[in-house]
Amino acid sequence: MNSNCVIIADSHQDMLEGIRGLLQTLFESVVMVADEKSLFDTVEKLQPDIAVVDLSLPVSDEVNVARKIKSLYPDLKLIILSVHDETTTVNEIMSAGAAGFVLKRCIATDLLSAVQKISQGNSYISPSLKISERTK
Repeated sequence: MNSNCVIIADSHQDMLEGIRGLLQTLFESVVMVADEKSLFDTVEKLQPDIAVVDLSLPVSDEVNVARKIKSLYPDLKLIILSVHDETTTVNEIMSAGAAGFVLKRCIATDLLSAVQKISQGNSYISPSLKISERTK
């Protein structure tokens, strides 16, 4: 798979660099942002194929970043990264329109699979969560 563009949004530089290293072989362009304004400005400008966004990225006027992104860009394929592994959190994110949910502790093993499944039109939830992907 060699898609056009992916945006990674996380407020931690080390996390951004690590994720970029994983994704740079799959995408022509990997763009890193560290805050809400940069995320939305970049999505608007570049219209990426996929956005990989930390659930904890603060947003100003929504309960969570997934809900805000999907309300503004309903066609964007969204993968949420999180340290939270509660079923209610995963269900809320998937109900908000995210295509994938990847636990941060599983990024090395799960992120590439998530990108591939989501690129094919499927959803993805880190397997260690033991939650049905049909929660979407």
